[in-house]
Amino acid sequence: MIPRRAFVLALFFLPLLAASAADRPNILWITAEDLSPALGCYGDPDAKTPNLDAFAKESVRYTHAFAAAPVCSPSRSTLITGMWAPSLGTSQMRSTFPLPPSVDAFPTYLREAGYFTTNQIKTDYNTSDEMRLIQEAWDEISPTASWSSRSRQEGQPFFTVINHMVSHQSATMVWPYEVFRDVVQSKLPADQIHDPAKITVPPYYPDTEVVRRELARFHDCVSVLDQQVGALLEQLEKDGLADDTIVFFYSDHGSGMPRHKRLLHDSGMHVPLMVHFPEKWKHLAPAEAGGTVDRLVTFVDFAPTVLSLAGLEVPKAMQGQVFLGSKAAPEAEYVYGFRDRVDEVFDLSRSIRSKDYLYIRNYLPHLSWAQPSVYSDQGAIQQEIFRHAAANADSLTQPQKAYAGPTRPIEEFYDVNADPQNLVNLLEGDLNDAQKIALEAHRAAFVKKRMEILDLGVLPESLMVSFIVDENRPLREIAEGKTSHRPDLEKIWATADLVGKGERADLLELARDGDAAVRFWAIVALREAFPKDEALLEELYDSIDDVDVAVRIEAAAWMADASEKNRYEAVQVLGRELISEDWWTALRACRAVELLGEKAKALIPVMETLYARTRFAEGDGAMYLAFSSGVFLKKMGMPTEPWDFAPKR
Repeated sequence: MIPRRAFVLALFFLPLLAASAADRPNILWITAEDLSPALGCYGDPDAKTPNLDAFAKESVRYTHAFAAAPVCSPSRSTLITGMWAPSLGTSQMRSTFPLPPSVDAFPTYLREAGYFTTNQIKTDYNTSDEMRLIQEAWDEISPTASWSSRSRQEGQPFFTVINHMVSHQSATMVWPYEVFRDVVQSKLPADQIHDPAKITVPPYYPDTEVVRRELARFHDCVSVLDQQVGALLEQLEKDGLADDTIVFFYSDHGSGMPRHKRLLHDSGMHVPLMVHFPEKWKHLAPAEAGGTVDRLVTFVDFAPTVLSLAGLEVPKAMQGQVFLGSKAAPEAEYVYGFRDRVDEVFDLSRSIRSKDYLYIRNYLPHLSWAQPSVYSDQGAIQQEIFRHAAANADSLTQPQKAYAGPTRPIEEFYDVNADPQNLVNLLEGDLNDAQKIALEAHRAAFVKKRMEILDLGVLPESLMVSFIVDENRPLREIAEGKTSHRPDLEKIWATADLVGKGERADLLELARDGDAAVRFWAIVALREAFPKDEALLEELYDSIDDVDVAVRIEAAAWMADASEKNRYEAVQVLGRELISEDWWTALRACRAVELLGEKAKALIPVMETLYARTRFAEGDGAMYLAFSSGVFLKKMGMPTEPWDFAPKR
């Protein structure tokens, strides 16, 4: 369906569009899922990627391209809108919050300018407005949609996205090995199959037979991806369109392997990006074919860049920079990164990356980077990492402990040139003067950026919903002050900044603040600083009866964990929230119960009921509740149904 605005403009500008079509490039996005720069052209010693390596010799290769987030749907929300997902309220995995009506999918503007737009077939835009975005953005969307559609007029410029899933975490580690072997590895000739004995093992993994096998499996998936990309480029050539088409190749975030996907380190955020400019359009390229560009780019830049390449104005609401063509903006000094809830795993972390350093701020440092997560934990490599960590707790190397250990630092700071794998947190040693200056600069850049974009990720999801319901407007408009009330993001973030740094008296005062989000973060900060302080918990006893549900749950989870005296009352609070009709609220309580384990065993009957209701129900919320409740019940020795994410054969 053509959007009404596009239809009206097309009628008005039809003669102009017909005249200018030949002067606009076709644009093809070839996207891969869950792929770090594990390619020969990026220097990976284990890669067997001849097609992509050949493509690199004819393209401009970026060495500092970064995803918006280390997971798919928040990154794709950023890609499709040209706005940071946290600024829209779409940074939580599979969220269903609305966008302002003025926020469009960027291909909509291409359609209005006469482009034929197709998508094969990934959307995953992480908003309740997903169907609107799809209808506005794409002339065709299907498993076969492409430039060759009969609906495309002769000579009509196109924007086509073709997404490849063979490198997705499902194939690289979650499916049983036998399924991978039959579905993926069988597509490779013998000389393309990787030998586990010769594979490179990163220092944050144990060097075991299982780990080697699974790393070889990952590289086999990448080799199949390489075949698929080669076939697609060959088809573009056969169709006589290669000379008129600018081709992007990139992935949606780092690889799906442990310590990559879901983490803000370079292993989760650094992506391959290559852009091919045919002779006709090479004047738009920032370097010669085969050259490299070290400019910092991130996903929020992609939408404005494509619009600019097509000769269109960039909407003012977009938050990225044009990085190609005659209207390329000056290079940014830093790129932002975010990590919020993923599936059933709650989190809040942010990153700032320059060419020299990576700064990460963790707001739930009492939780591991390797928090239990049902989907990822299906993988044999993840299970092997956990097994090794449990069996060798006293002899883990620092990189292994940093990933698999029970906690993580409040802040992380890495010299990415000396330490490209982000193994040595400089804050665990003495900084030299240059590093001290750089640290303060990165901290300041983080604070500036989060307020510049109005990062809403600091709000618990239940509070996000309350704002939307109370104001009857999208979160972005609420944050911009277009309604009667708005969250005081500066104060809320400042309170969250006290995690790991706040004074007891100050935090106690904030725990009684009139703003629920401030109270929430004060409780988190007190828990992190004084985890076993029962006298403090007595002072905070009333917090388990707070008017705000997120505060109640956080306080009750802490009290159930640390206060034997008040554990019964705290567990009952969590039990009441387990039956909430709002899945995001029930999930927060359920996750707290899961992590409490034996201390919350009184809730076994409630968790059994929740599990029975959600295990085979439809919807992401139900699945996450089933994930979490099932793990708890299994810990308690109760029967559960195993998960099977493998494709049916």
